[in-house]
Amino acid sequence: MKVPERASEQGGGAKAAVRAGIALAVFVGIVMTVYWLQPDNFLLYVKAFHVIAVIAWMAGLLYLPRLFIYHSEAEPGSEQSETFKLMERRLLKIIMNPAMMITWVLGLYLAWRAFQFEGGWLHAKITLVVLLTVVHMGFSRAVKSFAADGPRKSARYWRMMNELPTVLMILIVILVVVKPF
Repeated sequence: MKVPERASEQGGGAKAAVRAGIALAVFVGIVMTVYWLQPDNFLLYVKAFHVIAVIAWMAGLLYLPRLFIYHSEAEPGSEQSETFKLMERRLLKIIMNPAMMITWVLGLYLAWRAFQFEGGWLHAKITLVVLLTVVHMGFSRAVKSFAADGPRKSARYWRMMNELPTVLMILIVILVVVKPF
């Protein structure tokens, strides 16, 4: 039996989307202002904003599978399951999706502006970020499946999937810092 939504949760998705859109617009405004006020340091600011976006994206990629572990153990339709649905949807829509988009846009700008898309390490890094994006998309599908009370993977599966973003992050950081080839 499905637990009805509380009044405070009704329309929460639409409000969250508006807030995320506003946050992205504010971010674009900040970037444009920095470009206008600090044109000589703009690339440094882009790097800083890129790192901030990566941190936010990775926080979501590391936390969401933990939610899936607990959600997979909750009875479908229970109040606990409904709470996990809300938490997963908001994490994905408000934090992870915008952070991923900002990471990609600023990362591609840096690859073009700072490195002219040259270097084997950069191509390897972009490949790993593509894989990280595939993981993100898989997690997004899982959010939809949990929301529909669809088939669930086991908690053990989600514990293993929780390690994938970590391994990719470690490899990406090594490539960026060491630039081995």
